[in-house]
Amino acid sequence: MILKCCIIDDEPLAIELLESYVKRTPFLQLEASFNSAVQAVERVAQGDIDLIFLDIQMPELDGMEFSRMIEGRSRIVFTTAFGQYAVDSYKVNAIDYLLKPISYADFLKASQKALQWFELSEGNSTAGTPVPTPAQSPYIFVKSDYKLKQIPLDKILYIEGLKDYVKIYLEGEPHPILSLLSLKSLEEMLPEGQFIRVHRSFIVQGSKIKMIDRNRIVFGKEYIPISDTYKESFAEFIARHSPIAGKPQS
Repeated sequence: MILKCCIIDDEPLAIELLESYVKRTPFLQLEASFNSAVQAVERVAQGDIDLIFLDIQMPELDGMEFSRMIEGRSRIVFTTAFGQYAVDSYKVNAIDYLLKPISYADFLKASQKALQWFELSEGNSTAGTPVPTPAQSPYIFVKSDYKLKQIPLDKILYIEGLKDYVKIYLEGEPHPILSLLSLKSLEEMLPEGQFIRVHRSFIVQGSKIKMIDRNRIVFGKEYIPISDTYKESFAEFIARHSPIAGKPQS
């Protein structure tokens, strides 16, 4: 997928830097650059711009006001030197919020987040949700860094749900796999009885539990909380796999 984008900033050097970043990013296509939001209104209104890299503090029409005028498919990555606007950026459904000076690494992460958002919004089943697999399948597929990755179920230690993402922690891997999907949608793909929800933000693989310490599951140096909501179902899970029926230590 190629995202059509434009840049709106009243600083020529900022535009030049972002243009160079766009050219280095294979899934971005620069349609236009503007040094004021007023100049960009007519072009963005055409409805074919996917992603807007938008400064906030500009004369005549600032970026926050401009963002409230946008309709249709266009999404925004704010680019600004002022951190106090971060909260407001979420009120207008911005994809991301980058503070100047902007590194290419941060620019790329924001662009990848936008790419995954558009792939999901267009209903690409392989873009961010697990590819359905037959019952008892030993693996699932998820989209990560705009690549489709196969994950063996028996390697999963636990899964952490964030706001729009999940982190999948695998045995023997130093870093989790990050994917743009909900914890609920992933839970529906996991074999019943093999994985158990222990917290609104965590699912664990039962066979990987080695230690429970004061209502926390221990994975190395990480402690996964067992919330009150799931404490009873978790106690039942432990009882089914223990000669001594009872609740986990509290």
